[in-house]
Amino acid sequence: MAVVSLLGFAGIGFVIVASPWRETLDALAILPVIFLAVAAITGEVKPIRLIGGDGDGRTLSTSAPFILALLPFASVGIAVLVQATASLIDDALHRRELRKSLFNTAQYALSVLAAGVVFSWLAGVPFFRGPMSMEPEHLGPLLAAGAAMILVNWLLVAVAISLSVAQPLWRVLRADARDVFVTNVVLLSIGGVAAEIAADGVGALTMLVAPVIAAHLFAAAAARHAHAAAHDSLTGLRNRGQLYDELARTLSAAHSSRAAGPGLVLFDLDHFKDFNDTLGHPVGDEILRQVADRLSGAAPDDASVHRLGGDEFAVVIRDPSQDVREAAQALLAALDTPVRIGNLELLVRASAGVAIAPDHGADGETLMKNADIALYHAKLERDRISTYAPEFDINTVERLRLLADLRTALDSDQLHVVYQPQVDLHDLHTVGVEALVRWEHPERGLVPPDEFIPLAENSGLIFPLTALVLDTALEELARWRAAGDEIRLAVNLSARHLSDSALPSQVAAALARHDVPSSALVLEVTETGILSDPARADLVIREVRELGVEIAIDDYGTGNASLSYLKRLEIDELKVDRSFVSSIGDDRHDLIIVRSTVALALALGLRVVAEGIEDDATVETLRGLGRVIGQGYHLGRPGAPEEISARLARERTAETTPTPTPTTRST
Repeated sequence: MAVVSLLGFAGIGFVIVASPWRETLDALAILPVIFLAVAAITGEVKPIRLIGGDGDGRTLSTSAPFILALLPFASVGIAVLVQATASLIDDALHRRELRKSLFNTAQYALSVLAAGVVFSWLAGVPFFRGPMSMEPEHLGPLLAAGAAMILVNWLLVAVAISLSVAQPLWRVLRADARDVFVTNVVLLSIGGVAAEIAADGVGALTMLVAPVIAAHLFAAAAARHAHAAAHDSLTGLRNRGQLYDELARTLSAAHSSRAAGPGLVLFDLDHFKDFNDTLGHPVGDEILRQVADRLSGAAPDDASVHRLGGDEFAVVIRDPSQDVREAAQALLAALDTPVRIGNLELLVRASAGVAIAPDHGADGETLMKNADIALYHAKLERDRISTYAPEFDINTVERLRLLADLRTALDSDQLHVVYQPQVDLHDLHTVGVEALVRWEHPERGLVPPDEFIPLAENSGLIFPLTALVLDTALEELARWRAAGDEIRLAVNLSARHLSDSALPSQVAAALARHDVPSSALVLEVTETGILSDPARADLVIREVRELGVEIAIDDYGTGNASLSYLKRLEIDELKVDRSFVSSIGDDRHDLIIVRSTVALALALGLRVVAEGIEDDATVETLRGLGRVIGQGYHLGRPGAPEEISARLARERTAETTPTPTPTTRST
């Protein structure tokens, strides 16, 4: 830029000094020159906007044909000064920094000087001369001069860009070669016509206004269509097609320079469907726009941000020196501040999957697939960020098959509900049951719940799955209560249910359908489920309790901030996690924790259920801590409804059978 600026301004100074100004001004037709000068300045200030193959916007000045016409009609000196003036005005209006303005003016001056040299040489006329009349034989040299002017301008700018972005010159030139060629063929033709008719006066020159305006309009329409094809209409970000193009270009550049990269980060918003279903699609759209703005603001300077559709986004990290995982963490951190929409403040969370070339893929499709697998792993394992590893691939394919089978299982008889007794430890009577879902796969056999429940939670199948469990269990509960067994039923809820404002009405409908009193139902929620979205969880739990349904905190002690939500939420039952209960006979610390938890819960008026009771010694220890309900294999394994019915019948019989009293016999 320094060299071009120095040479360009030296050329301007040389032209000013060496031009025959007296001869030029005496022979000058003022009005046509003014018209051409104004047209050149206007063409510089109002350029044609183009969209390149990479989706980036570019501008192309339309000053070239009018500067070209000034070469024979006025002089090289006037053409150089008009072009320099147009460039300086444009830079001033756009407030470009000084070094860029100097470079722009200088490279334009060198381009016009090159055109003057070519025209003088081919037309056989002096370089420094006054106005001349255009003859038919001058048209060819003039068009060649125009081509030289455009070529020098294009090369000088391309060299500056190549040095700035550290890309080979041929790649920069190739990026917009087609657009430059096609558009400038039209402009040079206009320049040739302008030079021919300039001598006929301003009236003839005004006939060129229409084709120039038409060129602007057609180019603007093409730019709009090209932009729409390359960008997402809602957020303005580049779309999925541009992502693949960007990956192809960046991978090719990295391969040529033998550098690492690029890095690809895929984002997916957590529970975005809940926002749409609860607050409506206009609010969901505004959330997506704000997320797009935050990702764009937090992305590294050389990165490109894309929306793939729905609530999925992607960021391509081009810089091989950039730590892609750190960049992903910074991007996720941009979402930590709640999104504000009107009077609402919404916490929008996201998960991210990272894949880095060439280790995780040498082409765009492989990189996308592996980043998507990493994203799936992040959501499944509840990590916010996951970087691709080969073992994820095998697990993911297996899980996807299992997920497809789970969809089928929901519509067939593969899923069934079993019930684990909850026993009052003081009299060993069954006071409740917990409903647990089991999956008997036709090929795999019994699929463990810890394999398919996370799949259901992350895919949205947890809603129909829980509805199935609730409906089936309430039907059984109605039978037991009709037989005289006044027991409670516990059903587990996932974190996603606590964000579902429709849950209270669904529970009320299920209770009414089976004619079961609401006080007989206990819904179990986890600490992590409550803390994932505390504000909405509070609202949903409050509405459920207003129905008369009880709320239990499951796995108490394994989450965070337990005391804070015990103070804030209205709950009915505390379930002490098996990790503490099962070892109270061997671990003094676990005993202290369980004893303190039971005392705290009873003091707060809560019912206490101890999970994981595996032996009689644990029963005796817990019995000494207060009124505790127990659950575990020692007290009863999960069983079919018939087994629970038989158990309850035995307990009823034991209650009604009188205890025999000894009698005295006489002999």
